[in-house]
Amino acid sequence: MPSKEFETLPNIYLVGPMGAGKTTVGRHLAELLGRDFVDSDHEIERKTGATIPWIFEKEGEQGFRSRETVVIDELTARKQLVIATGGGAVTQASNRAFLKQRGIVVYLYTPVEIQLLRTCRDKNRPLLQVENPEKKLKDLLKIRDPLYREVADYVIETNQGAARDLAQRIFNLIIAQNLPK
Repeated sequence: MPSKEFETLPNIYLVGPMGAGKTTVGRHLAELLGRDFVDSDHEIERKTGATIPWIFEKEGEQGFRSRETVVIDELTARKQLVIATGGGAVTQASNRAFLKQRGIVVYLYTPVEIQLLRTCRDKNRPLLQVENPEKKLKDLLKIRDPLYREVADYVIETNQGAARDLAQRIFNLIIAQNLPK
């Protein structure tokens, strides 16, 4: 149940690369705010009954991105949520607009070395099923980092502290700057 104390805050959206910890941090942040948490990738899987790798295989990245835009539009239209977006959600201009206009956006900046450590064994990441995942992560960050920064109200580095600590830092920052004194 949403907390009455924080009901004036808009939705909070976590953006960043794969391996940034958006889902884990998002769950902790939602708990602190007394809000529901939604991972947009999990929502796509729930709605389609298919895994992300399967969608990529059958429809390609563009097919997945189309589905992602529909889900992000629906989720950002709801209230009192903390939402973790997929790493590539910001590549679509419409998604960036939904996020920027409908809530507070937090970019979880994560260096490639940490992304690689956190994702190296995860077969559920279609874009990393390549010969050189480190190069792929560097290439993705080069393209996406400016887009994450474009939509972000806050940038938080994820290489300092556990997920619960990061959620607390985000909570403190957002509360300090967005609630009436």
